[in-house]
Amino acid sequence: MKTKHLLYIITLLSLGTSCKKVLDRSPQDAITDLNFWKSVDNLKLYCNNFYERLSVPTSTSENQSDNSVPNTPNSFLYNQTVVPANNGGWASGDWQYIRNANYFLTHYQEVVDDPAVINQYVGEIKFFRAYEYFNKVKSFGDVPWINKDLNTNDSSFLYQSRTARQIVIDSVIADLNFAVTNLPTPDKAELGRLHKYAALQMLARVNLYQGTWMKYRNISGWQVYLNNAVDAAKQMMQSNLYAIPKPTALSYYKNGDLVDAKTGTHAARDYPLYYREQFITEDLTTNKECVMPKIYVLDVLTSGLSRTVGEPNVGVSKDLIEDFLCDDGLPIALSSRYKGDDSAAIEFLNRDPRLRNMIDNRFLPSNMNNGNLVSNYLSPISSSTPTGYLAYKFRSPITKQNEANQTTYDMFVFRYAEVLLIYAEALAELGTITQADLDNSINLLRARLDEPSLPDGKMARLTLNPPADPNATTINGKPRYGYAVTPLIYEIRRERRIELAFEGFRWDDIVRWNAGKLIENPKTVYGIVASQNVRNEYNSYYNSNVFTGVNLKTITDWDGKNKQVIAPYTIPMRVWNDKLYLNPIPQDQINLGKGALTQNPGW
Repeated sequence: MKTKHLLYIITLLSLGTSCKKVLDRSPQDAITDLNFWKSVDNLKLYCNNFYERLSVPTSTSENQSDNSVPNTPNSFLYNQTVVPANNGGWASGDWQYIRNANYFLTHYQEVVDDPAVINQYVGEIKFFRAYEYFNKVKSFGDVPWINKDLNTNDSSFLYQSRTARQIVIDSVIADLNFAVTNLPTPDKAELGRLHKYAALQMLARVNLYQGTWMKYRNISGWQVYLNNAVDAAKQMMQSNLYAIPKPTALSYYKNGDLVDAKTGTHAARDYPLYYREQFITEDLTTNKECVMPKIYVLDVLTSGLSRTVGEPNVGVSKDLIEDFLCDDGLPIALSSRYKGDDSAAIEFLNRDPRLRNMIDNRFLPSNMNNGNLVSNYLSPISSSTPTGYLAYKFRSPITKQNEANQTTYDMFVFRYAEVLLIYAEALAELGTITQADLDNSINLLRARLDEPSLPDGKMARLTLNPPADPNATTINGKPRYGYAVTPLIYEIRRERRIELAFEGFRWDDIVRWNAGKLIENPKTVYGIVASQNVRNEYNSYYNSNVFTGVNLKTITDWDGKNKQVIAPYTIPMRVWNDKLYLNPIPQDQINLGKGALTQNPGW
């Protein structure tokens, strides 16, 4: 049983210490300047208020992407969003944490103490300012770079025009470099608190984003950022602090164990869940893949994640399901091991094990029943699962974890797998990647999947010359990204999509790759095949005609066959508009700006 002692922050008093601390609980009372800027302890308390801003996955993290299909159409992707009259991510409250960071940087010099200790907290604040500004740039592009504490007399700043995004990104990188230099190493940092390598991972992420954003918009100088991304990732890889573990699969079926309580079926072989186990592990503080955790403690800080992924009103797209390779490393269009999609029972067979680790199926336990692990043999086809595919990556079968807001397992804030993916992608985009680089990055992720059920017990590794996937074009015969890429870059992007699915990265990837055309692929909003065989399976399982009233669409698939698939929406298919790469600026902010702010293109 996990024990976590807590750090309670009440006004300026810190009570208790421990090996595990909850850092994103805000103080109950406001902090004033009166006698505040006197000690490093108070600098630390000030920094604590920013930890709540670090994001972790939710059950709806990728509703705005080609991975997930909400029960109702995403208004942004269907180009139904209008310029907001106010708020919209640009109101005064949306800049609060940037202002708070600048306020700290204006006042911390009043504290007299060891400069190295002081600079640790300056590094934290600069990290958080970079984090906030990076999110602003992703949303709006050019934004005003403000690095001072503003007051009502600072009209030159209050009404300044937007700063070019590259200048802002360079300023973000400068802040992160300061953080890398001044934050402690993990062994000297409190658990759950920022440290050198968390900042390095953020630095790698920002540089990859900016480098690929520039490359795929033909802006010179992109190589600098990708080389920076490689350097930051390499520092983490060479630290020998992190790894891709293969944890004990606590949730799996052994031969003879009950699979489905309703049908009384049993598994025919062992199906260990090494990959999924990482995301439902109670304590990540000693996990080698966890660069930085968000720590949850019963009755203090909990989430509802395990429960909400079972009731999200979101389905998984057919497009994502088909992007999972077969276990021989070949795409479904090329592999003789692909069993097709004319049966819900066989579609997951002989595939990349991550498919059955994160999408609800008969070999993924979702609940406990009288002490037995059981799964949903077939996900429902309803408003709760509009495509018939349900994402269960973060679903724990432990009953207590599925009670309302009682999920206590830790979450990754920074996960080492992302570092390896950044390293491989940046090198591939630079054109300098080697087989050794693949073996030290992506193939480490695949090695975790090795299990007896796979051919020769191994998931096939990625090589420098993978075969071209016929599905690199959509069912409309157009390049998926709106442009062609090499088979290697295509496979690296696929690996990133699969490994990081539902963790909130996908929309950012689509934007930086200039790949909005992806959402025009009809399979990004379609679901399971509704063949007679599949209907019989579902109708027998649910003892009713579950396809009654379900909207269907006939398509000619990649294999030349006509198929009926679930089409949750009856409105016309999505059409990409380049304006969607950025959000609109609210009209009231443009009005208040006295001509300093201009609207984003197309809005």
